[in-house]
Parts: sequence; structure tokens; C-alpha cells
Amino acid sequence: MVKGFSNNEVKNDAEIKEPKKEKKGLAAFLKGKKFTYTLPGKKQINIFGSIVLGLNMFLILLVILYLKNQEFHDFVFNVGR
Repeated sequence: MVKGFSNNEVKNDAEIKEPKKEKKGLAAFLKGKKFTYTLPGKKQINIFGSIVLGLNMFLILLVILYLKNQEFHDFVFNVGR
């Protein structure tokens, strides 16, 4: 006999029935729909990667400009008011 188990069988004839709630709104609309997700292709990954890297470099350039150029610093400060 394996430790922790016994030979006695447990019978669960009385099943517990949980009340099922009707789905409402978007969940009810999507209940019957089947969506499949496809991974992006290599070209699409390269496009998104290029956009992200370009925007990051632009942000770094703006931060450097903000810290080094007083006129740009004043412009950002006044626009933010």
C-alpha cells in the first residue's frame, strides 16, 4: 500500500450543482465566437521593432535637449503650465 492512501473507496453520488449565471454584455456576445491568434510574421516584427527603437531614440534626444538647451527647457516648462 502506498503511504497516504487507503483501500476505502469514497463514493460521491450526490453531485453539487452550482447555479450557472447567464453571461451578459460582451461576454454573451463573445460566447459563441471562436478567435484564433496568429503570431506576427518576420516583416511585421521588424516594422514594429523599428518603430519602437526610433521612438526611443527620439525620446532620448528630447531628454538630452531638455537638459542641455535652456530655451527648449523654458518652452517645455511654459507649455506644461
